[in-house]
Amino acid sequence: MRVSLQDPRLISFNTLRRSIGWLSILLPPAMLIGNYWLGDCSDIQQSLSDYYYTITGNLLVGMLCAMALFFISYKGYPGDRLDGWLSTIAGLLALGAAFIPTNEPLLNGCAVIHLPWNDARSLTHNLLASVLFIDLALISLFLFTKGQGIPTPQKRKRNQVYKACGYIILVVIILVPIYNRLVKSYPELAVYKLVFALEWIAMTAFGFSWLVKGGLILHDQPKK
Repeated sequence: MRVSLQDPRLISFNTLRRSIGWLSILLPPAMLIGNYWLGDCSDIQQSLSDYYYTITGNLLVGMLCAMALFFISYKGYPGDRLDGWLSTIAGLLALGAAFIPTNEPLLNGCAVIHLPWNDARSLTHNLLASVLFIDLALISLFLFTKGQGIPTPQKRKRNQVYKACGYIILVVIILVPIYNRLVKSYPELAVYKLVFALEWIAMTAFGFSWLVKGGLILHDQPKK
């Protein structure tokens, strides 16, 4: 039985793209606001991953799983296997990062659950998260910028956005380990919570690129 492209049971590519974009942008503020509102805890965690141990931990895992589902469901343009592979890999990495948590911060007044300290688990989580961000940057830089024929003026603007978002994510990937090394030598820097701030910037850049890809802004006007 053939299914029409207008069938309401189908989810369009643009709907998937926008869903991924909004989830990415809303994830950091959801952790911050949810922790304050539901847990009465105003302490900002050192990273997004640290919210796993707070009252918004289930929300963190749920949002990551939702993003992973959308990633795996998104296959890109027909015939473009690389598009589908990179999005599927992003989904699997997001699932791994969701269910393999980092180590609990030693000083965490917002923690509501506790797990034994395990360096292998924490290393695995950090590796999955790092590769995920690299994957997301590659999608923005090399897949979203592709097109057929001569690009329209709007397409050129979109490509500039995709490249800017991809480079922002790559800069964050470089800055996070540098900051973590500095914190080991200068513990007083930990008060600035720069890893969380940098991850927030990266998630916003990534989400914005998907919203643009989903046609929220800078879309081509239909031909008359």
